[in-house]
Amino acid sequence: MKTMIACCGLDCEQCDAYLATIHDDQALREKTAKHWAALNNAPILPEHINCQGCRIDGVKTVFCENLCRIRQCALQKNMPTCGSCPAMEQCPTVGQVFANNPAARNNLKG
Repeated sequence: MKTMIACCGLDCEQCDAYLATIHDDQALREKTAKHWAALNNAPILPEHINCQGCRIDGVKTVFCENLCRIRQCALQKNMPTCGSCPAMEQCPTVGQVFANNPAARNNLKG
C-alpha cells in the first residue's frame, strides 16, 4: 500500500491541503480554506491548510492531527490504516468515508 494512503483509505496525494503544501500554493490554500469553511461551517483560514499526509511525520491540518476520529482510532490500535482492522467492514465511522468515496475501501484492500 502506498504510504500516502490515509488511515481511512483516502489518497493524500489527491487532497488539496497536501497539494497546496507540497507546491507552496497560496492560491490553492485560500480556495481550499474558503471551500472547507463553507462545508464545515467553521473558521478555516488559509494558514490552516498545510498537510504532508495522514501517516507521514510532519505538519497536518488541525482536523487531521487532532479531530479525525478515524486516525485517532488507528493510532490507539497501533494500526497503520483501517485496512488492518478486523472490524473495518462493520465500522460506521470509516463506513461514512466509503459511502462518499468508494475508492477509499479499495485503497485499503490494495
